Amino acid sequence: VMEFFPALQTRQRSDEMADLFNEQLASRGYTFWAAERRDCGDFIGFVGLSCFTADLPFCPCVEIGWRLAFDQWGHGFATEAATKSLQLAFGQFNLDEVFSITTLKNVRSRHVMEKIGMSNTNNNFLHPAVPRESGMQEHCLYRITSRESKPQTA
Repeated sequence: VMEFFPALQTRQRSDEMADLFNEQLASRGYTFWAAERRDCGDFIGFVGLSCFTADLPFCPCVEIGWRLAFDQWGHGFATEAATKSLQLAFGQFNLDEVFSITTLKNVRSRHVMEKIGMSNTNNNFLHPAVPRESGMQEHCLYRITSRESKPQTA
């Protein structure tokens, strides 16, 4: 799950993130939601929408993101859940635009971004929270607007 992150999350940081997700859900109605398989109910990670407030030129913004267990990669789960998340973003939550970021090396996530209709803005940036020595500091920025989003059925 953390292949393209500089380090694993500590239990404390993971708990802090869960608290943040719960706060966002209560205040905004959306967050990174727990993802489970429909066929067996197994928890496989998270997918959804989050308010992203880093010190970057495009922030604050709403980010779409996902982290799935390694053994769940390649089955279309990220694409399926991210597509539904965009439907909610532009339908239920009436957002104008949604962004997604990843390190340049994360071609799998970039592919998901493209499959759900997002476009590379070609505005790469150095992520301030990622150490230069990790080799993953340069990130790409993807974006989709409500006008660009294609209505789809669930």
